[in-house]
Amino acid sequence: MNISSAIVHAGPGQLPVVQAGLAGLEGVEVHAVSPEGKLIVTIESADDDSNVATYEEIGRLQGVMSTAMVYHQIESEPDREVSVEAGRRVEPQIKEI
Repeated sequence: MNISSAIVHAGPGQLPVVQAGLAGLEGVEVHAVSPEGKLIVTIESADDDSNVATYEEIGRLQGVMSTAMVYHQIESEPDREVSVEAGRRVEPQIKEI
């Protein structure tokens, strides 16, 4: 699984058009929108090729001025890597010298 985040900049007056376009893309979620037309989005995809294709598709949406990837992570075994035992607290290990 690939997870990445990007900042998408909508042109003046194009924010509703860009939001509608993003809503139609599989694996894309909008997390924040600024009044200036900047959106923070995440992209979840099965592999690198799908991630790149979605990122490029965002850049081609009507009203998008620019798209900048901010973060990218590949999880080879997402169920094992993101599972956390509920209620378990990890205490820092400090050694005295």
